[in-house]
Amino acid sequence: MSTHKRENLWINLALNVILPSILLTKGDEWLGLPSAVVLIIAIAFPVSYGIYDYFTRDKVNLFSVIGFVSVLITGVIGLLHIPSRWIAVKEAAVPLLFGLVILATAKSKKPFIHRVLYSPEMFDVDLIEASLDEKGTRKQFNQVMLVCTYWLVASFLVSAVLNFVLASWIVTAESSVDPEAFNQQIGRMTALSWPVIVLPSMIIMMVALFKLVKGIESCTGHVLDDVLHPDMRAKMEQKEAAQAKTKNE
Repeated sequence: MSTHKRENLWINLALNVILPSILLTKGDEWLGLPSAVVLIIAIAFPVSYGIYDYFTRDKVNLFSVIGFVSVLITGVIGLLHIPSRWIAVKEAAVPLLFGLVILATAKSKKPFIHRVLYSPEMFDVDLIEASLDEKGTRKQFNQVMLVCTYWLVASFLVSAVLNFVLASWIVTAESSVDPEAFNQQIGRMTALSWPVIVLPSMIIMMVALFKLVKGIESCTGHVLDDVLHPDMRAKMEQKEAAQAKTKNE
């Protein structure tokens, strides 16, 4: 049974999106510091969270890595006064690169999708693997994983396109000319990235997860409750019990 701490969604949002956005849009006014210093403070939150998340959970979180790389490049562009048009290029390139990595490893011995969707933190992988060997359905399951990979890659492609459009529309100020306006635009872009980019990408990823669950059930003969990781199953049971208690009260 895994003893790794699970990621807290609200802390993730607060440190990767909310706090950097507030600092970038209001930091100059509130802190009275140079724009470059405010930018460094703002990017320190997601960078620190990415490092903390890795060492706390002893696992590379794909989305933390994306955020980590994206924020670092944004900081370099701002601090070195690189033309702001490269923000849009960077915003599209980072998810596109991860999508290509996932696609390139699809038929390897260790597909990257195993770290994203087919996770031992979510599923009882040992039970699933034993059932696939017992029923002789591994080839069928590999096909399911390939389809899920294509859906996952599609989510990154959508993210790349939306990132480029959003950054091109919002970030027009040059950090060398008006660093305060540049910071505010980066903050606005960061704040809008959640509803505009993350939500559509998450919907596509949920489709991939749904197809994976159906594929697991079909290939193993087990229902979802049987193949969930014990920790995940216990949480779902606690949630259902709490809901039933609320209804009865």
